[in-house]
Amino acid sequence: MKQIKTIAIKEFKDYFISPIAYIVISLFLIVTGWFFFSTFFIFGRADLRDFFSLLPITFSFIIPAITMRLFSEEKNVGSYETLLTMPVSFTDIALGKFFAATLFTASMLVPTLAYPIFISLIGEVDPGPVIGGYIGAIFLAAAYCSLGLFASSLTRNQIIAFIIGCALCFTLTILDKLLFFMPSKIISAIEYIGANSHFTNISRGIIDSRDILYFVSVIFIFIFSTSIVMHEKN
Repeated sequence: MKQIKTIAIKEFKDYFISPIAYIVISLFLIVTGWFFFSTFFIFGRADLRDFFSLLPITFSFIIPAITMRLFSEEKNVGSYETLLTMPVSFTDIALGKFFAATLFTASMLVPTLAYPIFISLIGEVDPGPVIGGYIGAIFLAAAYCSLGLFASSLTRNQIIAFIIGCALCFTLTILDKLLFFMPSKIISAIEYIGANSHFTNISRGIIDSRDILYFVSVIFIFIFSTSIVMHEKN
């Protein structure tokens, strides 16, 4: 556990050394701010529904940009080999990088807490959907970080890692929108695989163990897959 913590802290600090981190944070806040304020001023709705409903799509492109460097950059500059000489396992490395990426994504959400505070100053806020929305956002971010981590472990090229990560995250996001084209026998299974419906349930303030289990399962599968890729490519 100590090794995981050390790697996570190091990787989290490294994010703030790179200018890409600040570009990603700025882009995220601009996009989410536009979603929120356009709803508020144009449609006159004092809520966070549009902000949370568009978060999966936003994360599909933002999170791969956060995770693309985690393995790809180290393989390019040669620091990955140095990391392997340390007394840590492949799983320790994968988990450390995963926690760093998830924590960084969570830190991006902190400024958006100004949105419900702003609404509370001019009207009433239903705390259930707001709390559920942020809990769901953390689970969704963690799941997408595990996908992005896996994508980064597959290649030395950060751009390729970004594209693969976007493809994986975007597929899970829109999967439940494609049910119309699916055979009726597998609709329920495909719907369960899609991340959007699980996030939507939690963002409504409904904390269901099936939705929590889904996100935990996705995280486990892709971190385990990352460990396998690292072991095979070593």
